[in-house]
Amino acid sequence: MPTPETTMDVPQDFEALKAVILERKAQLPKRLKQVAAYSLDNPDEIAFGTAASIATSADVQPSTLVRFAQHFGFEGFSSLQQIFRARLRERTPGYEERLKALSQNEHSKLESGSIFNGFVAAAHRSLDNVATSVDPEAFERAVDILAKADTIYLIAKRRSYPISSYMAYAFGKLKVKYQHVGTAAGIDDDMLAMANRQDAAFAVSFSPYASESASQARFLASRKVPVISLTDSAFSPLAESSKVWFELVEADHAGFRSLSASMAFAMALTVAIAEKRQRMADGGGQ
Repeated sequence: MPTPETTMDVPQDFEALKAVILERKAQLPKRLKQVAAYSLDNPDEIAFGTAASIATSADVQPSTLVRFAQHFGFEGFSSLQQIFRARLRERTPGYEERLKALSQNEHSKLESGSIFNGFVAAAHRSLDNVATSVDPEAFERAVDILAKADTIYLIAKRRSYPISSYMAYAFGKLKVKYQHVGTAAGIDDDMLAMANRQDAAFAVSFSPYASESASQARFLASRKVPVISLTDSAFSPLAESSKVWFELVEADHAGFRSLSASMAFAMALTVAIAEKRQRMADGGGQ
């Protein structure tokens, strides 16, 4: 049964549940934290799966799912599962229809055409998701912090690297001072040591997270350099080091994830920073 303290404010929707999970994540026991991370990273699986299948995927016992649900005030796991199912009902319809239309496309009869259509469908889903998941106020705070920075440090590795590479190119064209962390000379630590409170950083990392990116973000945060990050989970190591962080999960096709939404986000952020700096220079912004 739920404990008295957990029955006081039982989350009534997915956003409320997510908020309370994030609020309590540092105090959660190891196994409950494991379930919390899995549930936020895989909400559709929680909605559709059985207790047994979810427990297997999350690498816990089914009884742990019950304890997790009761920890947040629910009678049992099925009650918590209703929150995840309600989330799906509230989402903008159209994804399945688009996928069905693509599968009926003549090109899908050809293997290469089917692959192409699959990635296009995944890109559509990613862009639809990012359009509704990014908080405009948080985006404005991120732009404000980065626009006021003397130098913007760009941190990304592996799959995330194209995002920072594009931003470096665009910042150069837009005359925004930056440092692209990840030099062939191997002087990243020396470069980061020059950062101070007048600077800021933008870090990107998706699961499986690049440990070097996480450690670099932590180092800058310890020097009071504000870090803005783009990642794919509230349990990402970047989140704890960031002043503002954004959660963006790219849809995949056959296990391969593109960067469609991530690049759109990066382009918007880059241009918004340049525009904000121009307004500040013209005396039209603070």
